[in-house]
Amino acid sequence: MKSHLNHLQINIDFSNINFYKSLMRFLGWKIIAEGDGFVGFKNETKGDLWFIKTTKKQHTDYDKIGINHIAIGVEQINDIDKAAAFLKRQKIKLLFDTPKHRPEFCSKVSDYYQVMFESPDKILFEIVYVGPKK
Repeated sequence: MKSHLNHLQINIDFSNINFYKSLMRFLGWKIIAEGDGFVGFKNETKGDLWFIKTTKKQHTDYDKIGINHIAIGVEQINDIDKAAAFLKRQKIKLLFDTPKHRPEFCSKVSDYYQVMFESPDKILFEIVYVGPKK
């Protein structure tokens, strides 16, 4: 059997939807469906992200059992610095001293360069380059 991630639903305070639309557009994702309380995005690969209006305002603690963060990969190492600048313009605080290289996550010939942040809904995101060292 072959399988792939089909979709991921992210429940949000829908008053923050403009941040997510801006972020996903910046990352090259396109809206595939939009309606009252939901927006779905897709890029060129399999799998899509759906931002859904939630009725509960309780935040998830990403240090507990469950999903820790959502990582979106980019193809160029300099995309990480562009993403960091974009997030700063959005007044989003960068976390864990990122952007930074993580040699413990790669080989001698590859690189792992990341930026991490919390969305306005306190959802932990990572934008990451994994590929050849430049």
